[in-house]
Amino acid sequence: MEGQKKKILIIDDDSFLLDMYALKFSQNNFEVYTEGSGVQAIEKIKGGLSPDVMLIDIIMPEMDGFEMLEKINTEKLSPNSVKIILSNKSQQADIDRGNSLGVAGYIIKANSTPVEVISQVINILSKKSSVPAGLKATN
Repeated sequence: MEGQKKKILIIDDDSFLLDMYALKFSQNNFEVYTEGSGVQAIEKIKGGLSPDVMLIDIIMPEMDGFEMLEKINTEKLSPNSVKIILSNKSQQADIDRGNSLGVAGYIIKANSTPVEVISQVINILSKKSSVPAGLKATN
């Protein structure tokens, strides 16, 4: 497992954040895929992408992150993926809804630097699977 990159699919309609997180995760031994909407992400998954982890924004046009998670669960798409919400929505009701949809983590964008986000993702993954011991966030 050592040295094997984890596939991450980042879904966010903010292209600046998408590019920044793509760069940061790729610098931390992740194979990065990005989509600007839940609809596009579902099409990519249906097309054969099976990410180890999905980092999902909630507030997006067309289909929000919750709707995307509901569709993924209903259609049993990518059942082995670890799903993590990355959002500025920090109300307890939103966190509870994410938990009810089976997310492994809920990260508040405004409270976390990119390095902290990566650390939290790696931490969540390490609890869910065997992440190589050497995999940790770097600047």
